[in-house]
Amino acid sequence: MKLVTICATSLICAVSCNNSTDTKQSDKIMYPETQKVDSSDTYFGTTVSDPYRWLENDRSPETEAWVKAQNTVTFDYLSKIPFRETLKNRISALWNYEKVGAPFYENKVKYFYKNNGLQNQFVLYSQKENNEPTVFLDPNSFSTDGTTSLGELSFSKSGKIAAYSISEGGSDWRKIIIIDAETKNILEDTLIDVKFSGISWKGEEGFYYSSYDKPKGSELSAKTDQHKLYYHKLGTPQKNDQLIFGGKANEKRRYVGGSVTEDDKYLFISASESTSGNELYIKNLTIPNSPIVKMVDNFDSDSYVIDNNESKLFLITNFNAPNKKIITVDAEKPQQSNWVDFIPETENVLDPSTGGGYIFAHYMKDAVSQIKQFDYSGKLIREIELPGIGTVSGIGGKKEDTTLYYSFTNYSTPESIYSMDPKSGKSKMYWSPKIDFKSDDYESKQVFYTSKDGTKVPMIITYKKGIKLDGKNPTILYGYGGFNISLTPSFNITNAVWMENGGIYAVANLRGGGEYGKKWHDAGTQLKKQNVFDDFIAAAEFLIKEKYTSSNYLAISGRSNGGLLVGACMTQRPELYKVAFPGVGVLDMLRYHTFTAGAGWAYDYGTAEQSKEMFEYLKKYSPVHNVQQGVKYPSTMVLTGDHDDRVVPAHSFKFAAELQAKNDGTNPTLIRIETNAGHGAGTPVSKLIEANADILSFAFYNMGIELKKP
Repeated sequence: MKLVTICATSLICAVSCNNSTDTKQSDKIMYPETQKVDSSDTYFGTTVSDPYRWLENDRSPETEAWVKAQNTVTFDYLSKIPFRETLKNRISALWNYEKVGAPFYENKVKYFYKNNGLQNQFVLYSQKENNEPTVFLDPNSFSTDGTTSLGELSFSKSGKIAAYSISEGGSDWRKIIIIDAETKNILEDTLIDVKFSGISWKGEEGFYYSSYDKPKGSELSAKTDQHKLYYHKLGTPQKNDQLIFGGKANEKRRYVGGSVTEDDKYLFISASESTSGNELYIKNLTIPNSPIVKMVDNFDSDSYVIDNNESKLFLITNFNAPNKKIITVDAEKPQQSNWVDFIPETENVLDPSTGGGYIFAHYMKDAVSQIKQFDYSGKLIREIELPGIGTVSGIGGKKEDTTLYYSFTNYSTPESIYSMDPKSGKSKMYWSPKIDFKSDDYESKQVFYTSKDGTKVPMIITYKKGIKLDGKNPTILYGYGGFNISLTPSFNITNAVWMENGGIYAVANLRGGGEYGKKWHDAGTQLKKQNVFDDFIAAAEFLIKEKYTSSNYLAISGRSNGGLLVGACMTQRPELYKVAFPGVGVLDMLRYHTFTAGAGWAYDYGTAEQSKEMFEYLKKYSPVHNVQQGVKYPSTMVLTGDHDDRVVPAHSFKFAAELQAKNDGTNPTLIRIETNAGHGAGTPVSKLIEANADILSFAFYNMGIELKKP
């Protein structure tokens, strides 16, 4: 129930007149005036004004001029921070070490990703036995500025043909290129307009991929809500690709994906209305024109096939198991009523993988990895001894692999690669980084603090050993709290530089995430979303109470859904923090679902049209709608990319405009808009270094901390 009225008054923005009397001065910052328009929406009889609606038009010259003017102000401010260049140089120096990914094999050829240090994108190498590695794909050559990145990579069953996707300017829209893996020659025309897609091969014949119809209007912001699964047969034009799922009215789904089993026998199709809960379908590829059969006919749970042994299927599911379990079922009778428990649910969240003829049950215990190895009869073989307390990822491979690889990291340890013999379960170091950072000088402590409603919430706090708890330590509190996503320990170069300079880095595992399964996720969704903000606020209060820091030295940070978290918490408790970094945030909660694939986020958020109760709840915390006139907000740098087509930059534009118009006091309220960049994936290293140097500089400077040159 919504009525919309827009009165198109002049959109001429005073962006080219920074010395105009229409600008606002705060701590000698001359903000560009942001023009207001007479636009509003009416929900359930309540009219809500939207004076900066015009900033949603990402293609207009007025918006382009506004972006340019805001960046001029922001970068002028940042350029005057005396130690900004020192921080940039240190981040760059620390970043400049060789990074290597875990190897994998195709057609007896070893492939691995490597970055020499400051390359904008990782390079993919191939290596035949007893030969030196050679460059297979170098994304740094895809564009002159490093903003075209490599996405999905998939080899045909023989490993002789490769298909890979590329992203240009950080966009979620991709192109797929098909090459001969031996000669690297392009085999046919590039596929275009692909989005939110895997690449899953059927033998040597072709592959399955997903996309939306190209939207009318701006491809960066126009709504996309009907995902489709296609089959591309090699040697045929894309226009002839076979539509497998999603074209019919009863098959309209926002997210659709297809995957083929390792033995080429079955195609599985996942179809979702939102980011939580999926239908599941199976198609027997060994029988010509076989029907697509439903395995799961509802969106009440998440279920995916992880492997098969002939017709015996192995699935990971949270159906009747909030922390997930593995079940088996026969492909001839695959419906939920026939499912049999294989590895039962435990008190810890399960995320399994397969390789070497085994199943590896990766459990998350208080956000830290544990791995148990099972055979295909369900027998527990062993618990894998891990290098330490932290995060393991990537363990797995093909059934015939005799060596498996995984990575290990935590908040003070850079990612290292280990090889493992699946027969013995023994691991050994395969590759370790040579980095100018003394990990042994730092420690992490996990604490459990109490949120507003009495819920115990974990938080990991990392800092240099011997730090003094006097309430004066510069601290960054980071959070996410949504979409069943878990924040597990991982090394970050920028955080390392922060800690080198006396900073504390704290990560709170809020409700809404996946750290404790579906119940933990659901406890931070829709009409319970305030729990997430309460958890984050309680984390800040804990850090202050225990004298890790104080409000004058506390920064809060988050990206995407975490940007919403920061926006909501800084508008609810502005006095609690000194600095705020809402990054690529979902900040207009009344209109988020009208852009790109935003409607698929309704499981977590609900929508303003859903009910009067939901509208009022969203409006009560929506950051754009809760900036109040005359309130002193923390020193804020809103972060976004002008090509973000997942969380469109209009969210950040509107929030920054509201802050600049209403903030009281001298704290700066800036917006840093990365040009030719998207939501974050594939951002070139050069841009990451500059952005992170600006973030740390802004934080230290606004806390009144002067860094000295080394």
